[in-house]
Amino acid sequence: MIVNADGSLVHDHDPWWRTDVVYQIYPRSFADTTGNGVGDLRGIIAHLDHVADLGVDAIWLSPFYRSPMADFGYDISDHCDVDPLFGSLADADELIRAAHERDLRVVVDFVPNHVSDQHEWFMAARSSVDDPHRDWFVWRDPAPDGGPPNNWSAAFGQDSAWTLDEASGQYYLHLFLPEQPDVDWNRQGVVDEMHDVLRFWMDRGVDGFRADVVHCIGKSEQLPDMPAELVGLPAMLQDFGPGTHEQLRGLRRVVDSTTGEHLLVGETYVLDPAQMASYLGHGDELHLAFNIAALHCPWDAQKWRETIESTDALLDPVGAWPTWVLSNHDERRHRSRYGSDARARAAAVLLLTLRGTPFLYMGEELGLADAVVAPEKVVDPGGRDGCRAPLPWTSADGHGWATEPWLPFPPEAGSHSVEAETGTPGSMLEHYRRLLRLRRAVPALHRGDLVLLDAPAGVLRWHRSAAPRHGDGSDTPSVVEVAINFTDRTVAGAIGAGLVLGGTVVEPDELSEGPGVLGPDEARIVAVA
Repeated sequence: MIVNADGSLVHDHDPWWRTDVVYQIYPRSFADTTGNGVGDLRGIIAHLDHVADLGVDAIWLSPFYRSPMADFGYDISDHCDVDPLFGSLADADELIRAAHERDLRVVVDFVPNHVSDQHEWFMAARSSVDDPHRDWFVWRDPAPDGGPPNNWSAAFGQDSAWTLDEASGQYYLHLFLPEQPDVDWNRQGVVDEMHDVLRFWMDRGVDGFRADVVHCIGKSEQLPDMPAELVGLPAMLQDFGPGTHEQLRGLRRVVDSTTGEHLLVGETYVLDPAQMASYLGHGDELHLAFNIAALHCPWDAQKWRETIESTDALLDPVGAWPTWVLSNHDERRHRSRYGSDARARAAAVLLLTLRGTPFLYMGEELGLADAVVAPEKVVDPGGRDGCRAPLPWTSADGHGWATEPWLPFPPEAGSHSVEAETGTPGSMLEHYRRLLRLRRAVPALHRGDLVLLDAPAGVLRWHRSAAPRHGDGSDTPSVVEVAINFTDRTVAGAIGAGLVLGGTVVEPDELSEGPGVLGPDEARIVAVA
């Protein structure tokens, strides 16, 4: 046992998901090896060195399971097989092995709330009201006026979350597309099958699961109307009550039941941060929950300060750990939202130096903006095509894709390609590589405490600190200061003195401003002690 000077216990081991950086791969848009314009698992295998060289610790794969692709893989027809579009189970096994050989953990998507209407469960349920699978889905008789059973709205701009099954005269529930019927977690058969899905992939070597809209699985039998003030919003945003917590505890028991440390991170797509925090339970529900409010935070120092303070206030009392994400396959890229390359660089410093687990979205490391997709090329029912544009690997025409990909490339794809940015001083790729190396090398940045500091208006400033741990290098700083100027003007008194470790400048000795002064949209990291 090792004890700090203040008598507190020094833990020799942090769960990997508290210190690692996770890199999201959207398989359709990563790399294509078959020439059909759609990325595949072997394309990911072929480019794992890029991911490992970047300096991240784990990959999260969006769905690659069998699917009719009404929602591009989130409508699953078989949770335990790979869609031929992406490859085979053998390819998935090889990908897991290849990632582990590079010291990359593998997190896969788990979609528990709904299945495809082509899933064998739903086809059986729809075949007869007497089929054993009928009550695995949420069926209700029409309202007295013949309309839907309640006032819930579906996501993606759909009107009702209910579709009438003409054959039986009953409606079935779908919080998303009609092709994605919700399963009913009040039925033990559903629970058992979904738990077996987790076991199937853990047996194949995956290290964790990102659970899609997992807060939706605890619906009560009553299915009450949405309150009047929420009518018209997607029903997925509501609090479904205590049933969700019961089901999350069950999922947690499954992932904790095997050897090793398996992560369960939830896409808790809710508007209230307190509701998000509730899904972490008391160490017995999710390990991590995506902070959607932070994802939507504007480029504003005060808003970010409030977000950090409120997140800590919610999570610290229960010993929970924050997550931070700026972009993903469902939201506009932060390079597009924030409006400039300089802000995207500063945002990288923000993401990688906050206390918590950062999730990067493929292409962030290249500074990609959303693609402009012509109306005739729009394919996604939720309007998310721009952020899902293919990753450019080379500067030449085609950018490393043998044929025209399924979506247009992002703007300036050649100059923002992996080839163009690799080894190029000042490129976004090299910026991320430096930051990730620094984060990994300095314990204060990947496991330390965070204390917000006073700062001039428009500047966000904090200390990260970590007590020495057995085996830590003696030359590693124990206190690091980070400051970010969110304004378009130079600000004095924005950061304390210290050895510059990194920031948005190309090299620390190229600082354009003196000690304590930050230029417009500049971020800086200094060693304090």
